[in-house]
Amino acid sequence: MAPALLASSRDRRTQLTASREHNDNVFDFAPRSAASHHAQDTSTIDTSVLDSPAWSALNGEHARFAEGNDLVKRYQDDVSPFVGVASWDEPAVWDALIDMFGRGATVSLSHFTGALPEGWTEVSRGAGLQMVASPRVTGQPFEEAIELGANDAEEMLAIVARNEPGPFRPRTHELGRYVGVRRDGKLVAMAGERLHPDGFTEISAVCVDEDYRRQGLASALVLDVAHAIRSRGDIPFLHVSANNLGAAAAYEKLGFELRRKVAFLAAQTPA
Repeated sequence: MAPALLASSRDRRTQLTASREHNDNVFDFAPRSAASHHAQDTSTIDTSVLDSPAWSALNGEHARFAEGNDLVKRYQDDVSPFVGVASWDEPAVWDALIDMFGRGATVSLSHFTGALPEGWTEVSRGAGLQMVASPRVTGQPFEEAIELGANDAEEMLAIVARNEPGPFRPRTHELGRYVGVRRDGKLVAMAGERLHPDGFTEISAVCVDEDYRRQGLASALVLDVAHAIRSRGDIPFLHVSANNLGAAAAYEKLGFELRRKVAFLAAQTPA
């Protein structure tokens, strides 16, 4: 899911160490807040829905974008590439995926850590960090932020292409509220809402053009989006690439706490 590059400086107190294992980068993320008396207690919040956020969203807030059945659902192709499953422990899920996508197709299997069944082929694999807002992330409106919509879709696709924060398709902007910053009429920064599992909203597509970084725009937009999410009673969360250590540290500094490591896998169905 979406890696994001925050323009704010790295928090030196956050310890992020990398090691090699099976030719994959695996990171031990030791958040500053875990050792701080300022840490916020999120242990009483039931976050189990975030183990399969796409499935929850597609059966709830995003049901209007869903295609599928009782075992597997996916977003409409021009909205998002994400797939949700009822449970990876259900053997029939794999046949349901083949029925949905066909044979020889590439499927995104996020939050899956097991072994692929016989006949399936791994195409690519990535590691991410899932982070949830602590109570101190109340957010705040950003005066310079403008709301984006269908009339801005081409510009939104263009800024994503320039910065590559993660998957973004022609109708992704319909998933939630997106905001941006214009300079001299050009969209130079953006952030918005993607998955809406029950009680939570994902912050995604955080990106800033290179010439406008280190001005605090990404952090300001994230806090603006977080404020809107909190205002309707949801809890913000996000995903960041395990390779993007600066972004993880910056999110932690804003008040997001590591919940779990997440696997992102692209696999090909049997031919």
